[in-house]
Formats: sequence, C-alpha cells, structure tokens
Amino acid sequence: MDSIPSVCAAIRAGDRRAIARTITLLERPRADRAERGQPILDALVSEAGNALRIGITGPPGVGKSTFIEALGLMLIDAGHRVAVLAVDPSSPVTRGSILGDKTRMERLAQRDEAFIRPSPSGGTLGGVAQRTRECMLVCEAAGYDVVIVETVGIGQSEVAVAGMVDFFLVLLQPGSGDALQGIKKGVLELADGLVVNKADGDVRALAERARHDYERAIGLLRALTPSWRPRVLSASGLTGEGVADVWKMVLAHRDALRATGEAAARRREQTRAWMWSLLDEGLLRAFRSHPQVAAQIPALEEAVQSLQTTPARAARALLDAFRSD
Repeated sequence: MDSIPSVCAAIRAGDRRAIARTITLLERPRADRAERGQPILDALVSEAGNALRIGITGPPGVGKSTFIEALGLMLIDAGHRVAVLAVDPSSPVTRGSILGDKTRMERLAQRDEAFIRPSPSGGTLGGVAQRTRECMLVCEAAGYDVVIVETVGIGQSEVAVAGMVDFFLVLLQPGSGDALQGIKKGVLELADGLVVNKADGDVRALAERARHDYERAIGLLRALTPSWRPRVLSASGLTGEGVADVWKMVLAHRDALRATGEAAARRREQTRAWMWSLLDEGLLRAFRSHPQVAAQIPALEEAVQSLQTTPARAARALLDAFRSD
C-alpha cells in the first residue's frame, strides 16, 4: 500500500480509486486489517465534517435509487459534488452486496462529480454497514459536500442511519390501501421529512391523497425539535418533478437548526454516540475472544438451549470468567 501521506493527498485531490481503496480497507471484517485504515482517518478527520449528510430510507420498491439518482444529478448540475453510500443487504453466502447500486444509478455513476459506494451490511444491526460513518468522513475529506446514506429500509436500520445524518428522509409509496400500511410509527418519529415518491402519471392523484394522509398522521406526533416540524411532500424520481422542492426542504431544515445551534449539538452528540458504539463493539470482541470465556461458551449455550440453566446465570458465569484475570 502507498504511504499514508500519498494516500491522503490522493483523497484530497478527489482520486476516486484512492477513496475506494481506503473504504475497502476500512470495511474489512478482520479488525487488524480495518485498523490499517485508521491512520488515514486520523490524518483526514480535521478536514471532514463540512458536508450536508442526508439519510434516505423507505420500504423495498418505493424507488429509493431512482429518487437518489434524480436528486444527485440535480445537485451536480447546481455545482455540488455528491457521494452516495448505499447500504446493501449482505448475501448470506458471500457476505457481499446483493443489489449493486452502480447498476441502479447508471447515469449518476457516470458523472465525475459523483461517487457511489454499495456497501454490504455484513449482517450488522439493522443492515447498516459497520463502517459507514468512517466512509462518510473519507468522502467529506475528498470534497464531496453532499453525502447521501441509503439504507435498505428494514429492521432497525432507520434508527442507525438517523443517528449519523443531518436530515433523515423517509420515502413512501403513493398508495397501499391504508396510507399508513407498511410504515412504522417509530420511523415517522425519526423523520425530518417525508416524501411520497412515484407521484407521476396515473397515480398522481393517489400520491396527493397519500401525502394528505401522512401529513395528518405526522401532525399527531411530537416533533424532534421545536425548531422544525417535519414536512410531507410528493415527488417523482422518474420525472424529477418535486425533487427541487425536497432539496429546498433539506436546506430549510439546515438553516432552522443552525439558527438555534441545534445542528452543531446534533453533530456533537452523534460523534459521542459513535465513540461509545465503537467501544461496545471492541469490548464484545475482546469478551468473546477471552480464552476462559471462549472455552465456556459452547457448554453454556447448550445448557441454556436445553433449559438446564437460565440465560441470566449463564451470562453471569461468562462475566465472572472474563473478570477472573
């Protein structure tokens, strides 16, 4: 591998190959290999943090990739540089990405001002890639001023993505019978904005009705901050109609939270939470690799499964073994 200063210089210059190689290093499942990327992050971290971070989620089939491509192309035409970190479900066989977002965002991928990275979730909680935050910092140091994190929209992935971005956007279907069908209340509570996608053609009127339904539903929830009441818009990623209004909503949210200091406070809290999540991850890894703990795990798991002991007693036994040093 090239020297750290040369890699950092290449990233600062926007070398997409250097960016991709560094992200690959950070995503390595083996901790010792992932650690090789940490000195690069250390050298770049002071140059990151200036991008507007947007999380986008929604149920499968809602048109996330089409919408993100339309948004990304619009932003590039306006002079922005856009990075898309698309968190794919992991294959249970290869542990690699299944969807391959470059094949789903062909026009955006061809633009020099865009960087698209499909990342396998690796089975981590909620389908969010383990190193997405670090990938985000690398992209920001490379000069991408808008970073979009797309999540698969299943499990707890929405919670994880909302905890690492400035604006959390939920895409919705234009009509599924009950307008609230398929969307959890918890997701609505996390949203800074909602967009009924695919509002074009024959379903335009249906999308508008759905928008009114969601507007009423979200009005019943307590806002995340007194500075901002989540808005509900309609748009079409296919035609591009309404996408500019979505961007205006994102900017209005940014300005509202900056005016009160909440934007900076949110970033600080996210960084603190990130540190503790990494600590939890490291402690669990150290715990499971402890010789005395590892030796007892198989027998205790079997005892719990066969109802010979309780999970609480088994957990205490493992903790006692870990503390025995």
